[in-house]
Amino acid sequence: MWTLLFLVMFFGLLSLGMPIFLVLGACAAVLYIFSGQDLIGVAQVIIDHLNSSTLMSLPLFVMAAAFMRQGGVAKALVDVSAAWLGGIRGSLGLVTVVACTLFAAICGSSVATALAMGTILLPAMLEKGYPRSFALGVIGASGTIGIVIPPSLSLILYGIVTEQSVPRLFLAGILPGLLQAAAFFAWVWYDARRRNFPMEPSLPFAERLRVTVRALPALAVPIIVLVGIYGGLVTVTEAAALAAAVSLLVSLLFYRGFRWTATLTVIADALRSAGTIMLIVATALAFGHWMTESGVPAQLVTWTLNHNLATWEFLLAINVLLLVLGCFLEVVAALLLVMPILAPALKPLGVDPVHFSIIFTHNMEIALVHPPVGLNLYVLSTISTAPVGEVIRGILPFLILLVIVLGIITYVPELTMWLPRMVYGS
Repeated sequence: MWTLLFLVMFFGLLSLGMPIFLVLGACAAVLYIFSGQDLIGVAQVIIDHLNSSTLMSLPLFVMAAAFMRQGGVAKALVDVSAAWLGGIRGSLGLVTVVACTLFAAICGSSVATALAMGTILLPAMLEKGYPRSFALGVIGASGTIGIVIPPSLSLILYGIVTEQSVPRLFLAGILPGLLQAAAFFAWVWYDARRRNFPMEPSLPFAERLRVTVRALPALAVPIIVLVGIYGGLVTVTEAAALAAAVSLLVSLLFYRGFRWTATLTVIADALRSAGTIMLIVATALAFGHWMTESGVPAQLVTWTLNHNLATWEFLLAINVLLLVLGCFLEVVAALLLVMPILAPALKPLGVDPVHFSIIFTHNMEIALVHPPVGLNLYVLSTISTAPVGEVIRGILPFLILLVIVLGIITYVPELTMWLPRMVYGS
């Protein structure tokens, strides 16, 4: 009964356009009042979870992404990709995949990746004669790599909600992210040859080296962060602060995308975004506490075991559920709504929470590029003035590839678990 009440309230308030943190907060309040569940522990749960050094990394990584996006780093990554991929048919499409992967290894946000790369590459592709739907499709789909390649803001939140090691989650995302990039690269290469897309001229080797040297400060940011974390030199939060500081210095000293006087504006925008996430986290924690105390996760486990669902059947059902939820919820909201229910049920059903983090995140990647709430669709529609339907047509082949990659990630757990096990052991 309580689950039905929550669903009616949740989707009803959401359809009225109420912000997600108010929806979650109102639903949690009604559930506590009508179920008679004790309120004493709620405030302490929220404070304990928000008083987290790992959570402090969120605004710092958001800040680093803002510096990178506005500071000229994105253009440097595009230039170095183009320098080495010139002479191949459809080279600008291939550049998009590679540049989005590199930028994702810096910013941790799919929407930021799509926005930065769309601003630079979309006009260039249209000028060279690429079909607009193809250009929009490859940029929107490649932007989704941003939330699985570390540092990923979604994986940080997942780690906080499920109490998993964030560095271990980061390692788990590397190979699936590279698999997705490779699938997109192969499709763009094939489609470009089939449709005879243009190619960029091949640059002399000396020019390639010059462009590569100029891009080294941008490429150094993810290297500094990852070496710091896995070399045991810094924590995730310290790495986020380091990423923000290095991004600011690189943007101001090497690429000069904005002046010192604009730094406070960029910081304010980043803190505003981070504050929004914190509000959603706080209200979602209240809902998650009610859900745990109500026994719904235990009932889910019992129901699954009573119906003799195998692990693969459970994962298939969850994938379908997440794909449906992705039609209505953005990434943070879906994570904070679903994981308090699923997290306690994973281990009893034989699912590793680290493996499931990438299954969940990849489902959210798909949610970013399918209607009606695919944020990447609307970002690209806005910057290109193209109808959303045209963006969807362009992204459809990549959507199929994303579903195929989801199947591989779900049923080949070694792809996700190999790096964490190699670094941290079992």
